[in-house]
Amino acid sequence: MTLDVWLLVSAVIVIAAVISVRVAHRSGLPSLLLFLGFGLALGDAGFGIPFADPGLAKDIGFLALAVILAEGGLTTNWSQVRRSVPLALILATVGVAVSILAVAIPVRYLLGVDTITALIIGAVLAPTDAAAVFSVLRRLPLPPRLAGILEAESGFNDAPTVLAVVLLSGTVHASPDLGSFLVETGSELAIGAAVGLAIGPAGAFALRRIALPVSGLYPIAVLGLTLFSYAGGALLHGSGFLAIYLTALVLGNSKLPHRAATRGFAEGMAWLAQIGLFVMLGLLASPMEMSSAIVPGLIAGTVMLVLARPLAVLVSASLGRLIGQGWVSWREQAFLSWAGLRGAIPIVLATIPWAAGVEGSKDIFNEVFVIVIVFTLLQGPTLPWAARLLKVTTPVEAHELEVEAAPLEELNADLLQVSVPPGSRLHGVEIFELRLPRDAQVTLVVRDGRSFVPGETTRIRADDQLLLVTTAATRDQVEHRLRAVSRRGKLAGWYGERGLE
Repeated sequence: MTLDVWLLVSAVIVIAAVISVRVAHRSGLPSLLLFLGFGLALGDAGFGIPFADPGLAKDIGFLALAVILAEGGLTTNWSQVRRSVPLALILATVGVAVSILAVAIPVRYLLGVDTITALIIGAVLAPTDAAAVFSVLRRLPLPPRLAGILEAESGFNDAPTVLAVVLLSGTVHASPDLGSFLVETGSELAIGAAVGLAIGPAGAFALRRIALPVSGLYPIAVLGLTLFSYAGGALLHGSGFLAIYLTALVLGNSKLPHRAATRGFAEGMAWLAQIGLFVMLGLLASPMEMSSAIVPGLIAGTVMLVLARPLAVLVSASLGRLIGQGWVSWREQAFLSWAGLRGAIPIVLATIPWAAGVEGSKDIFNEVFVIVIVFTLLQGPTLPWAARLLKVTTPVEAHELEVEAAPLEELNADLLQVSVPPGSRLHGVEIFELRLPRDAQVTLVVRDGRSFVPGETTRIRADDQLLLVTTAATRDQVEHRLRAVSRRGKLAGWYGERGLE
């Protein structure tokens, strides 16, 4: 095809994918399934576009994952996930090791594969997917600690699992050396962390002091710094994925010029990377070969969901309690187990042994493809129901709105959105009875599709949407007060309710 035809096809795919995001959002399905469907429709079973290069797919996949992780770090609020990081790190390391073994041992006997192949399957299925987690969980009203664990885990666990799959794919013809494996893994993670924590602060320092002539250059500079971190970490034989996530996390939580525009640009690039990645993986797959992978895939996926993920969460939560991180309740553990979404990352990881020529690796790819589709369909739409059943949702949360408005940046203020759910004790409370700090103000109420500026005696109703402006210094106090009133009403202080998490 000519360049013009390629551009036309690509534009049609992107536009159709953007439109499909709305469908996915309303249905609760992760959009990756629709993007994979586009790829399958364009491949052998549809329009017949040929693509069967696992090596190229792996390289494209790594680049797309780097961009997705950069967006995840840039849009993660450190103040909300800080308390969750120790548990997330345990889940991303010890939990990954437990998950690999808990999948490999049963699969070794249930599917009749050799030990290395079973370990590769376990390692490929171990990581949760950042794109799936960010797109689904950020729509749920979860406590900050619980949401933070899942978000940080999905950002951290790519690095150890990529290392595990690469190293296992290289030991097919030799006995694996556990000591060397642990040393090499630890070394690469340490180098990646060092690179990320060096480039992130240095980049933030430079961007605050360099006056670029055009505001649109700041988002490009930030993305360039994150990709520089990824490449630098990889060239130093470290984990590029850990480096880019930490760099983006530091930059996203620094006081940078045009921060809102930067985060919006990163979100757009991440969506473009997701569309390209999932369509490419759909092209790589062959539906005609999937029938033989259905049963093995369902077996391995069931082991992952029913045994490996809950065991990894239980062990990680127990270790977290031993080091003083507090106990994760059984309800939260159950939700963490069910919310371990798999997406593009396991499919990309499955291209590593395929590109390395590992025997039976094409079967592994097909099985993982089946697992991702089936279990995403099972877990994604049911997460809101599971959260309500396990009672891990919060009655009211303030959500930050990203607004490109210089006055807010100059005032160091935040614009918050509060949803008042049915059953909230905020219902019937007058605005002045909220007793918010002096530098916080309810500026707009959206009710029944109409908006108005409230007065001091305006009564809040269930299903209202409130917009508040608050300074950064009092934001936590505002959130605690709103949460307290939602739980116990306007006299929450008399009952000792402080609105803490």
